[in-house]
Amino acid sequence: MYLDVADLRTFYDLPLGQLLRGLIGEHVRLMWPDLTRQSLLGIGYAGPFMRPYLGQAEKCMAAMPAQQGAVPWPQERETAAALVQDASLPFSDAVFDRVMMVHALDHCSDASAILEEAWRVLAPGGKLLAIVPNRRGLWSQSELSPFGYGRPYSRGQLKDLLRNCHFEILDDREALFMPPTKARSVLRAAWTWERIGRRIWPAFGGLLLMEAEKKVYRTIPSNGNKSPLRVLKPVFVPKGAPVGLKPVRRTDAGPTSV
Repeated sequence: MYLDVADLRTFYDLPLGQLLRGLIGEHVRLMWPDLTRQSLLGIGYAGPFMRPYLGQAEKCMAAMPAQQGAVPWPQERETAAALVQDASLPFSDAVFDRVMMVHALDHCSDASAILEEAWRVLAPGGKLLAIVPNRRGLWSQSELSPFGYGRPYSRGQLKDLLRNCHFEILDDREALFMPPTKARSVLRAAWTWERIGRRIWPAFGGLLLMEAEKKVYRTIPSNGNKSPLRVLKPVFVPKGAPVGLKPVRRTDAGPTSV
């Protein structure tokens, strides 16, 4: 179940939310350093992590699910946010180069349906970045942030979900190694926690970030028990051959009579 968009906006305006925006955003920019001339779609509540690309990407659009609600985004310019049904996006096929999903897969009722829509609106070879709570991490068990209210994933579960929806995994990493707390001493050392956590306990980060690429697979028709490769061998009659000559099938070893 989605959280209310007003609660999400309020959280990211708080000191803890601003800190998380920086910690997570650093990983996002390492995975996607340059989106020049790229079109970017955010699904869920991805605005805080899309902001660095506003002056870089050719187009940025925030798709906010109706169950969550929508707010104007970005605030400093003409709004680029749309209220959508997450399983039926109001965009044409293959119109975006990148899709970022935040507070989406962990809150939606049908993760496969929303991924299928993301696959549809992505151009062939387009890339998707999914950010979800890590089942092993502490943040999925804490109510201090929105990441504690949704469905957490293990790395294997997220990979299987993406592969089943015709994506190929390119990269994955963990983020948010500091413990979920409002203690000032911990918050002041957040970046130190992040550096140490990557080295000492990388599997226990609070979030999983996974990049995947849209793949378009072509099925090869089969004919009974014949090999699909044999069915696709061209059959032809040599130019100038007498009428009634048997057609010849090309094989790797050369032409043979049929």
